Order: sequence, then C-alpha cells, then structure tokens
Amino acid sequence: MTDDDSRYEAVRSRDGRFDGAFFFAVRTTGIYCRPSCPAVTPKRCNVTFFRTAAAAQGAGFRACRRCRPDAVPGSAEWNVRADVVGRAMLLIADGVVDREGVTGLAARLGYSARQVQRQLTGEVGAGPVALARAQRAHTARTLLRTTELPVTEIAFASGFRSIRQFNDTIREVYAHTPTEVRDAAPRSRRSAPGTGIPLRLAHRGPYQAGAVFDLLAREAVPGVEEVTGTPGARVHRRTLRLPYGTGVAAVHERAH
Repeated sequence: MTDDDSRYEAVRSRDGRFDGAFFFAVRTTGIYCRPSCPAVTPKRCNVTFFRTAAAAQGAGFRACRRCRPDAVPGSAEWNVRADVVGRAMLLIADGVVDREGVTGLAARLGYSARQVQRQLTGEVGAGPVALARAQRAHTARTLLRTTELPVTEIAFASGFRSIRQFNDTIREVYAHTPTEVRDAAPRSRRSAPGTGIPLRLAHRGPYQAGAVFDLLAREAVPGVEEVTGTPGARVHRRTLRLPYGTGVAAVHERAH
C-alpha cells in the first residue's frame, strides 16, 4: 500500500491487516491511531499518515486510548528486508540504541551515524533516537499496566537513563503520569512481585496458535526449549541469554 488514498480506504474499512504497516493521525484531535481503530472515521482532509508510531509522536500526536496504536506489532516488512533500514529497525527493537547509542548502531550497520539518521528519517519518518524512545515508552507502559514492579525499576528496565527522562517521556507520549497509566489498568491483570512478568504479546490475526505450537514442539532444542501440556493449553519455555543476565520466557497457548 503506497498511496494515501488506499491507506484511507483501509482506515474507513477498519482493516486490521494493516495494523502496524502504517498509522494515521487526526489533526483536529491531536491523536494517532491504528487502521482498525473503532472510533468514528475522521474526514480525509483531517488525516495524516505515518510509517511508524515514533514518527507520529515526533510530529506531536498522542496515542489513541481506544485502539492503543503503539502496542500493535511492527510491520513484518522489517523481518524480511536486508537493507540498512530493515536491519536498523530490528536492531533498535532489540535495544541496541539504549545499550550502545546511535554510534553503536551505526557501527553494527557499517555506516556513519549521519547516514543512518538520514536513511531512517527518509524511509520511516523518524531517526534512531526517536524510534528507540517510542520503544522505551511502549515497554514502560506494558510493565506499568501488567506488573507491580516499582516505578523506578520499570524506568531503568525500559531503557531510560533517568527518572526525569522517564516521567517526561510518558507524559509527552500518553498525556498521563506513570502513576495515572498504572491506575488506569485493572489490578487483576497485574502480576505480584517475584512471580515473573506476564505480558500480552501483540499479534495480527488470524493467528494459528495450534500450528505454531506444533512446530515449536517438533523443533525444540533439548536443554534450551521445551513444550509441555496438551493441545490448546500448552506452554513453550525457552532459556534466554540477555544483555545483563539470563532468564526464561514462557508462552502460553490459548484455545479459541
């Protein structure tokens, strides 16, 4: 989908297949949404389109509270593109900018920091710093809404370098303080300290969970992965080597 008229048709039809492929912002309200947003479709003359949530945020738009556009999966395009932009998007999502800075990202790509900035801005409408900032904000909101972790711990776990930077970013992106973001989530959805951190994984339907778990079970690496349980209620566990230690991720199958 390359032209704005086609994108607007996807918005009018609330086509969830394009969630994450692009975002639209409404100039009269100052918010941006995913294509499948259930709100009343805005007039075409009031709509602006963006390739990424970071670009919309950089233009001064806030995330819609109904469709939560920053929580959708990123475009699948970045998983198959081998050019500098595709590789940069994957590395930024992996936290390279938070750990190594823009110079570290550029070194991994084999380009100068200025070249990376220019190519990302030209392609997706935002540079590496803005893209990493959007990633940190989304991670922070997920942890605020689903865990009882202390706010200070969430700030640094999300990649922020200071509490002030964390507070300012959350206010700018979501128009709420971190405490207000947490209070807006049902307490029943939060995990207690010491019981792990359950997260809801964004996905783009239709999603064949059963087939995915069948594949994971067949190809599980002994000593690294395991799949337990019965079809419809299986759990896939995998050990992880993280930048600052190790961990275990568990994904639960849900029957539909």
